[in-house]
Amino acid sequence: MDWPSLLLAGFAVMFIGVAKAGFGGGLGMLVTPLCVLAFGPKTAVGILLPLLCAGDLFSLYYYWRRWRLDNLIFLLPGVLIGVVIGVQLIGQCSPRQLNVAIGVIAILFAGFQIAKDRLFQAGSVFIPNHRLGLPCGIGMGITSTFAHGAGPVAAMFLLPQRLPKDIFVGTSVLLFTCVNWIKLPFFCIDQSRLNWPIFAPQALITSATLHTSVKFFPLVPLGVWLGVWLNRRFSEAVFVKVIYSILLITGLQLIVNFDLAAWFR
Repeated sequence: MDWPSLLLAGFAVMFIGVAKAGFGGGLGMLVTPLCVLAFGPKTAVGILLPLLCAGDLFSLYYYWRRWRLDNLIFLLPGVLIGVVIGVQLIGQCSPRQLNVAIGVIAILFAGFQIAKDRLFQAGSVFIPNHRLGLPCGIGMGITSTFAHGAGPVAAMFLLPQRLPKDIFVGTSVLLFTCVNWIKLPFFCIDQSRLNWPIFAPQALITSATLHTSVKFFPLVPLGVWLGVWLNRRFSEAVFVKVIYSILLITGLQLIVNFDLAAWFR
């Protein structure tokens, strides 16, 4: 890899830790688009999943038992269905199609984060149920498979419940942990090994991607430390605006296929 790609990947992986430390809300969504620029779409999602699973352990420790378990009951059946659908779709998409899909998800995520306060400031408190939990879970499974980007769908289900902030964050942490661990076997096993059509046509996590994940892993706890430090020193609101601007630009780059990294070569 050339140094611009390494820089993009390192910056992205560090943001796993920053996001897991609770700084900046859904800033973890920036991780996948940046890594796609560095590695390509299928390689990026395979490299990132073990790192996300490791990062979840830090968050679980901090938010232990500060969650609403009933949300998992409503969402996880749909998540499993969505992951199965997602691995089939990702196996049939070309790298260019995946770039566009991830770019669209990134732009929609940034738009949602900007508008969510207005969307959910009015209306009655939402009582979670299976009728809405199943389709939301399916949406989470599909978007998480393509871009590790289930945040907007999860927020649409959790925010109207008006949960206390620590319970909302803790529930999100537990939910994303479960989603990431559900994806692991579907990313590691391909259809040919078990002859089961529910798995991806080709494994997304291989010995090569896992080796790369291990190399980048030290940046995850470093990012956690950075997130804690940023929480103490800087205004989150200004920082978030900058990151969402970067996310919008990155999403557009993936869609129009402009070689942004070439500027640094």
